[in-house]
Formats: sequence, C-alpha cells, structure tokens
Amino acid sequence: MKTITISDEVYRKLVSIKGKKSFSQIIDELIAHNVSKRIEKILEISLKESEDIEELERIVKEIRENFRVRI
Repeated sequence: MKTITISDEVYRKLVSIKGKKSFSQIIDELIAHNVSKRIEKILEISLKESEDIEELERIVKEIRENFRVRI
C-alpha cells in the first residue's frame, strides 16, 4: 500500500463518486475507462486509415495487456 497526495478539489470529486467503493477501486475504474476510450479512438482512426485488421487487433491486445484493462 502506498500513500499519495491529492488536492482538496480532487478529493471532493472522488468522495462524490465513491459510494461504498474504496478510493483504489474508483481510481482503477477511472483509469480503465480512460484506457478504454483511448482504445476506441485508436480503433476509430485506424479503421479509417488501415486495411490491416490483424495488426490493429494485435496493437489493441498489447495496449490492454500493458494496462491490464478488463474490457
């Protein structure tokens, strides 16, 4: 377990969405959501510009593994 410092404003925002979850769970969900949005954007752009779907799938898989995202 590690200690982090955040601003009062960020703390209030986390508390407002926390509910019964831990701060770690909320932060993990926010990170996963951000990564998911990035993957969607990569797919959107790449499908317009690339015919190599297998390469695109490999890149997305690599991103997911690097961030250990459960999508």
